[in-house]
Amino acid sequence: MINIKLDPRLAADSVRVGKLTLCEVRLQDDARFPWLVLVPQREGAVELFELSASDRAGAMEEIARVSAALHAVTQCLKINVGALGNIVRQLHIHVVARNERDAAWPGPVWGAGTRVPYGETEKADLIARLRSALAMRD
Repeated sequence: MINIKLDPRLAADSVRVGKLTLCEVRLQDDARFPWLVLVPQREGAVELFELSASDRAGAMEEIARVSAALHAVTQCLKINVGALGNIVRQLHIHVVARNERDAAWPGPVWGAGTRVPYGETEKADLIARLRSALAMRD
């Protein structure tokens, strides 16, 4: 798999969980919302339609796989999926676990309040459970 340069904002706001066939999976560092970001490993990709047909199909399968794993780990009420890219242009897909009791419910998580970083133990535990649910080694 190719290792593309990660946008500095994505790098600063998230931590690596591991790699799937197409995407690197990252945990957004905001303990208020269990939130994963998939970054397709395709240099210069900004929009989903720019991926080849096989990469688009692969991305959808990985979104479904990550969504199911995040749901299993968090037992959330709803999974939100979005590819906005208004601030960070590098193609990335958000997969967010939502619950009626979360800090932004029922609105969007973007711009809702102030980020609360994970504690190191909490972050390591969540990453380990996600890797297990995704059958990842790294």
